[in-house]
Amino acid sequence: MINAENEQTVINKLLNWAEKKASIRAMLLTSSRANPHTPTDNFSDYDIILVVTDIQPFLRDESWLEDFGRVLTVYRDPVCLEQGFEKFIRVTQYEDGTKIDYSVWPVELLKRVAEEPELSDYLNDGYQIIMDRDTLTAGLKSPTYKAYIPDIPTEDEYLTVIENFFSNSSYVAKHICRDDLMPLKYCLDETMKLNNLRKMLEWRLEIDNDWSVKAGAYGKGLKKKTIPELWAELEKTYVGAGREENWEALFKTIELFCKVAREVGSNLGYTYPQDLERRVVKYLRNVREIDNNLKTS
Repeated sequence: MINAENEQTVINKLLNWAEKKASIRAMLLTSSRANPHTPTDNFSDYDIILVVTDIQPFLRDESWLEDFGRVLTVYRDPVCLEQGFEKFIRVTQYEDGTKIDYSVWPVELLKRVAEEPELSDYLNDGYQIIMDRDTLTAGLKSPTYKAYIPDIPTEDEYLTVIENFFSNSSYVAKHICRDDLMPLKYCLDETMKLNNLRKMLEWRLEIDNDWSVKAGAYGKGLKKKTIPELWAELEKTYVGAGREENWEALFKTIELFCKVAREVGSNLGYTYPQDLERRVVKYLRNVREIDNNLKTS
């Protein structure tokens, strides 16, 4: 069930709750819902920074998470240090569909962050002050909303992505031959595609947009921004558990990656390692032929 309440209703509910707790001194909304340039929907998180006098009561007794409804699941990030101060995060999914990611800070951390000459990326991406009892946020700079836009890669970074991509292709071939589905899917769908092909597609996207587009985490929203023909080719690389269809998916993934990598290299003035592609593809074809012979023998 997706929460039908609008964004302001949820924020007002948070504000009313916080105002009743003297230990909460400030509250900020961050990330996509605080960035006017980022589209949101009913599934978008509410990323909330709770600034409190002492984080320990919120850590010891988590019943406060139930103040917004019946909790479905909670992911608990461990306590960590930022600028020498302890903080923690509770990623909370409610049964009504609302999802709130609470980052609980001590007052001293916000004071330190407000003194910094530049905003960190998570605030520069966008923030809104929902409550501030003690003007703790007075020193915060205004967000530019330009955080997380990829930098132009150096030639070494470009070549490293290509090398990592091809290095993992031999693992895919090995796991196909061994009929090891889970490591096969990890190497093909996560390492080769999510890590390396995604990176190359994002660089291709930035080239088309003069390095001004924020890339979503794990390729989120990439479909809407990518050339439809390229996305159609990517979709064809996602297949089931069959041995032969995974061989086909491997070679289609390589074909797409190489095409995009050549375009990126040409635009940036970098030399694409054509000989590496040729030798790796030859090797993989030989392994595939051996695998086919073993199946028919």
